[in-house]
Amino acid sequence: MRAAKALAQVALVKGDDRYTNITKALELIAGDVALGQKRRVLIKPNFVSTTRQLAATHVEAIRAVLEFLKNRTHAEMVIAEGAALADTFDGYRNFGYQALARDYHVTLVDLNRDAWVPLMVYDRDLRPFAVRVARTVVESDYRISVGPPKTHDAVVVTLSLKNMVMGSVIREETRGPGNARVLNSLGSVIPRSVKRSPLYESVKSRALGPFSHSDKFAMHQGYPALNLNLYLVGRHVYPHLAVIDGFEAMEGDGPVFGDPVELRLAIASADFLAADTVATRIMGFDVNDVGYLYYCRTPLHHRCSTSLADA
Repeated sequence: MRAAKALAQVALVKGDDRYTNITKALELIAGDVALGQKRRVLIKPNFVSTTRQLAATHVEAIRAVLEFLKNRTHAEMVIAEGAALADTFDGYRNFGYQALARDYHVTLVDLNRDAWVPLMVYDRDLRPFAVRVARTVVESDYRISVGPPKTHDAVVVTLSLKNMVMGSVIREETRGPGNARVLNSLGSVIPRSVKRSPLYESVKSRALGPFSHSDKFAMHQGYPALNLNLYLVGRHVYPHLAVIDGFEAMEGDGPVFGDPVELRLAIASADFLAADTVATRIMGFDVNDVGYLYYCRTPLHHRCSTSLADA
């Protein structure tokens, strides 16, 4: 439910250069970027894959955000991600992020190795349990989500809120890389129609969950509970600024194995829900069919959006 205030501004820019598109989009909504006395600015890329660029946040998207910020705040700035399956620093290395740390004096953080706070979510039988969420994200007083728009096999779309939530949930590194290889292999060969089946989601969670030691995986409690869980965690870690880099989007077998779509656009807004709604419609979906975004819009719940004061 929106508070009584001016409508959210969403910048939508189309052009032939990724960096320029994002820069122009941010400049259009610069008046809404209230950095004030913020102490820590957290920039969250998407490394659901640490090897496939199409599935991950391009380094030039982050560079455009850092250039926009550098003369607007003296806050500590960190680039923070918790990769879904592999080592987060593999992504930083493979996608060229180490140059950003040098050029902008920012710290690269692996959220999977962070201290954590427990947040309550629900299993498939709607019984509450706790997941571990990175303390760095919860305690950062300005969070920026930067990532590509992608279809998702369980919740329709991955945009700014889902990027922030899932990267913040802890996946331990103690079980070694074998689980990542197994999950990647399964995901690449199982047909899309099967992966969208509720039965597949249930079998995957029950069979692999005990071995994954990943609270990211534990969030997947079937489609209804997963959407609810994204909303519940999102209330604590939602982005204050959404940057959706649609220069090259993904459709089909997302969020990892889909096909490229050259949209050549960028979206930016200080209201993540407005940004995600615009992106969802551009992608050809009804936002009312995206469960976790529906929860953020409904008057039956507190909005997990920037229209609420920070807790």
